[in-house]
Amino acid sequence: MRLHLVDGTYELYRAHFSHRPAHFDPEGRDRKATVGVVQSLLALLEDRAEAPTHLAVAFDNPITCFRNRLFAGYKTDDGVPPELRSQFDPVEEAVSALGIKVWSMRDHEADDALATAAARFADQVDEVRILTPDKDLGQCLRQGRIVQVDRMRKKEIDEAAMRARWGVSPAQLPALLALTGDTADGIPGLPGFGEKGAAAVLAHFGSLAAIPDDPAKWDFSLRGKDRLAAALAAQRDDALLYEKLATLATDAPIDLDLAALAYLGTPKAQFLTWCDRIGVEGSLRVRPRRWLP
Repeated sequence: MRLHLVDGTYELYRAHFSHRPAHFDPEGRDRKATVGVVQSLLALLEDRAEAPTHLAVAFDNPITCFRNRLFAGYKTDDGVPPELRSQFDPVEEAVSALGIKVWSMRDHEADDALATAAARFADQVDEVRILTPDKDLGQCLRQGRIVQVDRMRKKEIDEAAMRARWGVSPAQLPALLALTGDTADGIPGLPGFGEKGAAAVLAHFGSLAAIPDDPAKWDFSLRGKDRLAAALAAQRDDALLYEKLATLATDAPIDLDLAALAYLGTPKAQFLTWCDRIGVEGSLRVRPRRWLP
């Protein structure tokens, strides 16, 4: 048995900015992204290679979370198109109408829900498959137990592939992002640190906290190490905060009952009611292959 964990916020954004046809509900409200997420999840349910039996979809709702109280520069709703923002609630209703478990995250992020579930269920299933290309989830990977899947690029990332790409272990990824920054999350990083340099430093010292301020103690070959050591010494508290921001929670408030994540089929009446409410016609109404009464 495998557990599929879906980054619903990523799916929603991807559908909104895609070239798929526009869709408006009977009241004229933009619902293109919501319909796109439903179509994407139906494709997943129909995928014979994935063959999901247990799955959940996590959403940021709202975008802000506890990390915004720790750092004012962390990502917010600023810049989110209003027609996309207005679909945060409707998309959760749509996924529920499919008969799929929804985790709506208020003070945590969707990534925290996925990380919590991956940590909780990794030893209870044959494999946990985290469906998102978001590099943050690389910290959850465990060889032979937890993998990441980029459905759009049809690419699977295991722990070995993650180490080859970033040059660090999954546990070291938050420290790497602290040093290099993560523009998607509003983490600025430290000046001068690129991916290769940061990975080399972490590979040598093991952790951010163990890196000495004195460049004389950086007893390995690295271009510009005096400059990097000085940057870290001057902003060590900032770096430790950034590492905390980049570290996914494994105690997010989600349903930790594996049986509750079983996909038993799509409740027909509920799904058709949703179709009527959102103005869905045609083949999508009968697309689910497994109906519940």
